[in-house]
Amino acid sequence: MKEYVGFDVSKEETSFCVMDEAGTLLARGKARSDPDSLFEMLKEHTLCPDRIVLETGTLSNWLARGLRRHGMPVDIIDARQAHAVMKLQHNKTDANDAHLLAEIARTGFCRPVAVSSEAAQTQRILIKARKHLVSQRSATHNAIRGFLSSLGLRFAKGSGKLGERVRAALVARPDLSPLIEPLLLSVEALAREIARFDQEIKARADGMAACRLLMTVPGVAQNTALAFVATMDDPSRFTCSRAVGAYLGLTSRRYQSGEMDYTGRISKNGDGLLRSLLYEAANVLLTVVRKSHPIKDWARRIRKRSSHKKACVALARKLAVIMHRMLITGEAFRWPEKEAAV
Repeated sequence: MKEYVGFDVSKEETSFCVMDEAGTLLARGKARSDPDSLFEMLKEHTLCPDRIVLETGTLSNWLARGLRRHGMPVDIIDARQAHAVMKLQHNKTDANDAHLLAEIARTGFCRPVAVSSEAAQTQRILIKARKHLVSQRSATHNAIRGFLSSLGLRFAKGSGKLGERVRAALVARPDLSPLIEPLLLSVEALAREIARFDQEIKARADGMAACRLLMTVPGVAQNTALAFVATMDDPSRFTCSRAVGAYLGLTSRRYQSGEMDYTGRISKNGDGLLRSLLYEAANVLLTVVRKSHPIKDWARRIRKRSSHKKACVALARKLAVIMHRMLITGEAFRWPEKEAAV
């Protein structure tokens, strides 16, 4: 007899539901949200589940990896697709959510998403931690500017010498120094930690052959290369390189119904961090890199008839497709013969 299990995961406890292939409820309850406790619960209530389904979330990858080490057939489905089904129920409870997830496991309604490896997840944490500190530094800079601007003390754009300019201005206003100096010290501490993160990212990227390969693409530095490798994790899971653009949310939405058919803005589905890094790489390729290349000329034509931002988005999608193909073939970025000779 085939059995199907649905897990509705929360921070402390996970609601579970077990049913057979006819949809008959066999067991339901709660267990601690860790792989070993869930495995012990499965041994108690099932013989050998045919499929286990849970939604994407903070604990999903960790739980899926742990249960797979026990030999359990675990699938993670997109929480947005699961929510589209769950919102039809009248009473929203964890038990009902687990029951619907077990139904999804039984019917195979939703496609599973990839489970990230622990190494890839660690690399993404490193890049996200750096981004978090950068945003904190920018927020503190803006706070200092706003506080002093309200008192008539204004500073030129740019954050390179903001600390020196602020301290020079505070010489005439010693009463403000106890208020602003702690903010300046926090900015300097953040800058030191960001530099430490940069060194760690550079060391990891330089030590990985895949990152060194991707850094042959103009505009792609250590951050983008490491983020791309971590997000792709297993590049062979994409049967077509063109699918990477849609996976990262860099393709246009389409709406077609009857006589109505139009395309809109990009979907912005998938990983926003890598999407922003690819946009920055595309911007560097368009504005900083001097060498000529067919894809750069193609983006310039888009910019001429549309805008610079749309050209960067289109070029970012093109770079994502090229970089995935490079990971598959192991071939470095190719320049035209004339530019390669230069």
